[in-house]
Amino acid sequence: MFVLNLILALVWAALTADFSPLNLFVGYVGGYFILYMLRRVESPSPYFRRLPRILRLIAIFLRELVVANLRVCYDVLTPTHYMKPAILAIPLDLESDEEITLLANLITLTPGTLSLDISTDRKVLYIHAMYVDDLDQARREIKQGFEREVREVFR
Repeated sequence: MFVLNLILALVWAALTADFSPLNLFVGYVGGYFILYMLRRVESPSPYFRRLPRILRLIAIFLRELVVANLRVCYDVLTPTHYMKPAILAIPLDLESDEEITLLANLITLTPGTLSLDISTDRKVLYIHAMYVDDLDQARREIKQGFEREVREVFR
């Protein structure tokens, strides 16, 4: 369905003779709407469940990215440092390598946090965080934030 949606976006761009990113995006959204309307009700494609979840994960990541950048920037620009670094062991509910890798990458791409290692049984992810006031709260934020959203994308 994803490939078909991309083809519809390219057809739209060809028909309008405009291959700008904005027009390709409009074609993609229009193609998604068309495919959604033509889907089989008795056996729907997982594409229509997964795409909104992916968009939600991207939005949550972008929000966390902005907040973390502002926090690190404020700490760098002020004379007082507010860092309270810690290494956290996050117990994982994720099972596949793809899920764990995505979670580790999202954590690493967020300023102020870094994925360090995964246990040999793949049940614990070790991360370094610059701003940790409460260890349990920091674990909860990761488990109820990124980990839950990653699990939703892959389910």
